Amino acid sequence: MARTRIKICGVTRGRDAVRAAELGAAFVGLNFWPGSPRCLEVEAARRIAERVRGQVEVVGVFVDQPAELVQGVSDRVGLDLVQLHGEEGPAFVGRFGDRAIKVFRVGADFDPAALSDFPDVWGYLFDCDHPTLVGGSGVAWSYERVADVSRSKPVIVAGGLRPSNVAQAIAKSGADIVDVSSGIESQPGIKDPESMERFIHEVHHAEED
Repeated sequence: MARTRIKICGVTRGRDAVRAAELGAAFVGLNFWPGSPRCLEVEAARRIAERVRGQVEVVGVFVDQPAELVQGVSDRVGLDLVQLHGEEGPAFVGRFGDRAIKVFRVGADFDPAALSDFPDVWGYLFDCDHPTLVGGSGVAWSYERVADVSRSKPVIVAGGLRPSNVAQAIAKSGADIVDVSSGIESQPGIKDPESMERFIHEVHHAEED
């Protein structure tokens, strides 16, 4: 069984990025959407990225922002991947090719066939279809709804994950990667070291089971 990888998202402090890398996370997410309490200035993000460069993949989160902005931030920070969390269409996403993670919000009308519009992306991320929250919902949902989607690309599950439910989410979804932010925080953007460690322990324990 392949090892389930872990993305610690919404990081706002270098110490949290370093701790995530030390604990074995594979990805650290930095948020650049102004509507998020975890939004970073570019220079602050660059400093965080430099502390974990070569240890984890650094992912930038964007929501319906101009392609020129996304590319500019990517270049200045040195992002490995860009996560597009809005209504970005195939032409927009295609500009970032195999560096793009395309996000799908799984609601009542979710159609897995929509993935075929984005054949060249790095991976697909699935989150809750919330009426007001974007850029990461923090809301749990029926993770089993993506158990049968194509595995031609990495499948990432996000939304409402925490130490108490991540093992169940992996079992239900078969996710290649689990993505956590608010579920391990003491306040928005501030990761709780004990919760982060428990979350990663639970992922590894789920694999053993």
